[in-house]
Formats: sequence, structure tokens, C-alpha cells
Amino acid sequence: MISFNYEIDFQLDFESQYTQWISAVISSEQKKEGEINYIFCDDDYLLEINQQYLNHDTLTDIISFDYSIGNELHGDIFISVERVRENAVDFEVSFEDELRRVLVHGVLHYCGYKDKSEADELVMRQKEEEKMQLFHVKH
Repeated sequence: MISFNYEIDFQLDFESQYTQWISAVISSEQKKEGEINYIFCDDDYLLEINQQYLNHDTLTDIISFDYSIGNELHGDIFISVERVRENAVDFEVSFEDELRRVLVHGVLHYCGYKDKSEADELVMRQKEEEKMQLFHVKH
């Protein structure tokens, strides 16, 4: 089950389409959907998590905690909406596209993709692009 939680004044439009998309991404990687919680927050909230749990004193757009069991994906994905907005401007993409990239990024980590090395990061970016193509909003 995929759930969306809000620690700030932000609401994801078309939640059901995002849920269907993330479920499709998980299936496309031959994984099973478990409990995945997205928590939308601000920079301060995410910085506190980064400092407390990861001993990093830096701003970031996403932190994911992976509780997966075998092929069944479970985890908490914290997303700083502030950071996503700024990154969208920096990367010259729409906020919605950058948000989708970050949403799928967390799930791809649970699927086993890494981004610490240059080669791993390249594979992660290719997977993000591939999975973003699966997203469709029905109006």
C-alpha cells in the first residue's frame, strides 16, 4: 500500500494516479508492493532527519529508509518540497517533472539501484527517465 503524508501545507494532486504509477513501476521491476509511505516536508524537517539518522549536515531533496523484505518493498520516503522546487528551477524542468523524478528515485533504491558511483548514478538516471514515461494523468 502506498500512502502520502503531509508535514507541510502541500497536497499532491491526482494521488490515485501517482499510486497507480508507483505500483506499475514496482511491478515493472518484478517486485511486490508492501507498505511505502511518502512524507512531504520542508528543508528544516528533512535536515533534522539527515542530521539525526545519517549524521549528514546538508540539505537534500529525498531521504529513503528501506525496510524491504526480499522482493516485497517497504519503506519511508521523505521529500523536501522546498528542495524539489529549487532543483526544478536549477535543472530547468517543471516542478511536477522534478517531483516525479524524486518520487520514483526512492522506489528505485528499494529495487536495488544505487547512485553513489558515477556508473551507478548513470543507471539510476536512465531508470528514472524510463519509469517517468509510465506516468499518465487521466483528467
